[in-house]
Amino acid sequence: MKDIPRVVWLLATGMFFVAAVSFTFVYLFVYLTGPRGLSTSQAGLIAGVGGVGMVAGNFTGGWFGDRFGHRRTLITGMVVSGLGLAALPLTPTAALAVVFPVAQYATGVTRASNSALIAFSVPEGSRRQGFALLRFMANLGVTVGPPLGALIATSVSYDWLFVADGLGMLFFGVYAHFILPANGNHRPKGEASPDAPGLWAALRARPAVLVLLAAILVADTIYRQQYSTLPVYLKDHGIGTGVYGALIAVSGALVILLELPVTVALRRRAPLPIIGLGVVLVGLGFAALATGHWYIAAAVVMMILLTVGDILYKSPSTAYVADSAPDHLQGRFQSMYAGASISGVVLAAPLGGVLYEHAPGALWPLCAVLGVVAGAAVLGTQRLPGVRDEAVEPDAVKAATQS
Repeated sequence: MKDIPRVVWLLATGMFFVAAVSFTFVYLFVYLTGPRGLSTSQAGLIAGVGGVGMVAGNFTGGWFGDRFGHRRTLITGMVVSGLGLAALPLTPTAALAVVFPVAQYATGVTRASNSALIAFSVPEGSRRQGFALLRFMANLGVTVGPPLGALIATSVSYDWLFVADGLGMLFFGVYAHFILPANGNHRPKGEASPDAPGLWAALRARPAVLVLLAAILVADTIYRQQYSTLPVYLKDHGIGTGVYGALIAVSGALVILLELPVTVALRRRAPLPIIGLGVVLVGLGFAALATGHWYIAAAVVMMILLTVGDILYKSPSTAYVADSAPDHLQGRFQSMYAGASISGVVLAAPLGGVLYEHAPGALWPLCAVLGVVAGAAVLGTQRLPGVRDEAVEPDAVKAATQS
């Protein structure tokens, strides 16, 4: 971890505070159907278009960063998102379907720029640790956030949840203004060669990245079934909410405890086999549920496999995309990855819900097959021409070994 610059530690610390007050994704539906008095379908529509806005921001935010600078884009996105979220309690109901998606879009934009800033700041070869540090701090904040949000909602009001979320975004925007170099971490417009490849040409020249993006889209969609169809499945088989909550809590705790040490331990290993194995384990987790017996034991095995898979594939895959990106396309490469890795937020619940309603016995076997196939596809990319899959060492390490 000594190769991670101070600015990345500061960014990760800021993300902890943002994640700790990110109450919107947890309490939005309760707020809309409770204090706002909306019907379930109206609340679902607003939440749905907000999710689409978030995914769209992830897919497109990198263009703004590559064009205008990642520092500027990150700060602007945080300010726009913060103002939108803080204003939600005062927003007329008819305007919620506009204000909330705009705020979510701005939040999505910041994710690609944040990742690009990590990629530019961390020496090549240490990026896995840099992204793992960011995930560690964000996961720690998400663990702290929901209980804190419940305390605010019950002792003050739900309105203050969104005010706190918005103020957290605004604070991070100001914080980033002071900690990020004013002229660093982005390529000036004039530096890119006129004949430099565009996004699609660069992706076609890197077939492993294209396969990886498709695999991540599949993995995220099935991975997020644990937040949508899994609790329904457990309830249908007599397993209460307490058991489900305990599984999620233990899984989150294990990710927080193990991801950084595992990432550091595997830092010299080639990334694609690690990523592929992680995605395969996510698929095998759902295969445990497909047995249809010993439901609690199967759920425990599933959660263990999903947790290990999560630890193995998420940080290395982000770093692999960063290592593969040309400098002038770093933001757009990160946007493609960010969009693929969060699409499950929009796709998982409707796709899994429809299948579970009409063919409940088919959901878990299908998830298992999709996960194993996606992971096998990543493993198979090592045979593609021109694929870079060596473990990259930091420059300092290279110099020491060559002297």
